[in-house]
Amino acid sequence: MKTALSLVAFLVLAVAGAQAQTVAPDEQAADALFYKLLDAQAHKDYEAFVANGTLPLKAALTKTQFDASSDLMISRMKGGYDVDALGELNQRGFQVYLYRLRFKDGGDDMLATMSLKHGQVAGIYFK
Repeated sequence: MKTALSLVAFLVLAVAGAQAQTVAPDEQAADALFYKLLDAQAHKDYEAFVANGTLPLKAALTKTQFDASSDLMISRMKGGYDVDALGELNQRGFQVYLYRLRFKDGGDDMLATMSLKHGQVAGIYFK
């Protein structure tokens, strides 16, 4: 009986661990993509910024708009910053990832949302 309970406990833990492992790669991939977008902004690289974007995102975001937002982000990022992943939401079929940017220049923190659809960036917003 004790062996059977141990086996059941092991299987429950193994299944729970397997489920946790299936979630982590999605979050890790989203985080890596978010850092690529930040890097593209820091280097004012429009092509890199839209490389993983959906067609509607690419059509909506002009290079002029991107350059303007990059100028603002570069001025904030130059003193350094930290990123905290805050969580994930499921909204209208999109996976929405939330991040807090804490700038070392002493200014206000910024909230960023990145919406993914089938692994592609459908939207990104900094506030």
